[in-house]
Amino acid sequence: MIIVTGGAGFIGSALIWKLNRLGRRDILVVDRLGTGDKWRNLVPLAFDDFVDKADFQARSADGLPAACEVVFHMGACSSTTERDADYLIRNNTRTTVELARTCKRQGIPFIYASSAATYGDGSQGYDDDPATLETLEPLNGYGWSKQLADRWIAREGLLAHATGFRFFNVFGPNEYHKGDMRSMVLKAWQQVRAGERVKLFANHREGFRDGDESRDFVYVKDVVDTLVAAWQQPGTPGLYNLGTGTARSFRDLVLAVYSALGLPPDIDWVPMPENLRGQYQYYTCATTERGRAAGLPPATTSLEEAVRDYVCNYLEAGQARLGASAAGSPVRVTMT
Repeated sequence: MIIVTGGAGFIGSALIWKLNRLGRRDILVVDRLGTGDKWRNLVPLAFDDFVDKADFQARSADGLPAACEVVFHMGACSSTTERDADYLIRNNTRTTVELARTCKRQGIPFIYASSAATYGDGSQGYDDDPATLETLEPLNGYGWSKQLADRWIAREGLLAHATGFRFFNVFGPNEYHKGDMRSMVLKAWQQVRAGERVKLFANHREGFRDGDESRDFVYVKDVVDTLVAAWQQPGTPGLYNLGTGTARSFRDLVLAVYSALGLPPDIDWVPMPENLRGQYQYYTCATTERGRAAGLPPATTSLEEAVRDYVCNYLEAGQARLGASAAGSPVRVTMT
């Protein structure tokens, strides 16, 4: 049995898609569906059972099923604008640490989602060596909650049994339910198809042209390949960045969307909201040497190739979900 928390979310459901393609159906999905549309990510996927996250937490306090081979903990509040720090600590930090402890006791591999938001403004670099954990200064509560989880896991020696990944800017199919947190690729495509100009923030920081803000954009298909490799390859526990190792500008990203659509670019530069200016990252770029040295596959899909696949094979094809397009045949859900 494989457990995937946050299994209806963006990366969690993409991971289940990957596991299905590897022939695995014995999957327990853990999530809180609420009234949103992320349940749709599960429609084309195969899994044995679904458990609400509160029920799972109550059950897992007494231990995980003996048949569990691995826990992929992708569940978290991923909103960088969430202001309820108590909620973030409960949901993102304590849940992660407690599950890591349980997995260590039972000898179950534990693979969890950290975040590049732990690096803050990047002034201290993007070195994923755990020795830097105490010096990082996140810019928002979300990043802080992820940093605390990393710290506690490292302090308790759990990194000898757990593998954490600091996700950089992940984009791709299955993110449509994320509201304001969906990627700029999806936002740009939606704006173009609505007959609008694509909106990007104008810069207010000296030394940056409009659109120069850069991110390490990584395709979700590369991400799930690395997650599965971390489980299947022995000797990889630790804390790693998960990105391409290359920073690209938001301008490049939008130009790639227009290119995929075969349209000339038309960008509308809008002022950055005041509430974002103090917590906005102008540059992120993963160092990837430690992951490569551990034998983890790097994220190698280029920005242009990834955007073209996402736009042409999913968004333009009328399918926003993995498993529901030419890139992956639908499979039948089996509930027990």
